[in-house]
Amino acid sequence: MLSEYFRKVKIWIIENKADLFTAAVIFLVGLASFGLGRLSVLWPKKEPIKLEHTELSINGEILSSVRQPKTAAAIKDKYVASKNGSAYHYPWCPGAQKIKETNKIWFISKEEAERAGYKPAGNCPGL
Repeated sequence: MLSEYFRKVKIWIIENKADLFTAAVIFLVGLASFGLGRLSVLWPKKEPIKLEHTELSINGEILSSVRQPKTAAAIKDKYVASKNGSAYHYPWCPGAQKIKETNKIWFISKEEAERAGYKPAGNCPGL
């Protein structure tokens, strides 16, 4: 009786070999995924990134942008405008970077730029 049962099981396995292979692959992939998930608990936790200096200070005035000016002249003079324009910018603002060097006018303060007839640029954060 037991040998007859094993013979039937053997025939069934031979007839369903492709389906059994697919089921075995799915089972092993699931088992491996579960194991990797459990292992990830044991991996060391990463430290979060900390920003220690988030403010930029030029001549004692704290500016809201963390991007720094790219030229030495921009550090000495805080604001720049175009000879042909009507707005002043921080030197690292997108609008200021589009101004040709030959057309740049530098100002020490906002008041100086406004006395010259310029207004704050709308696309420059912090003005």
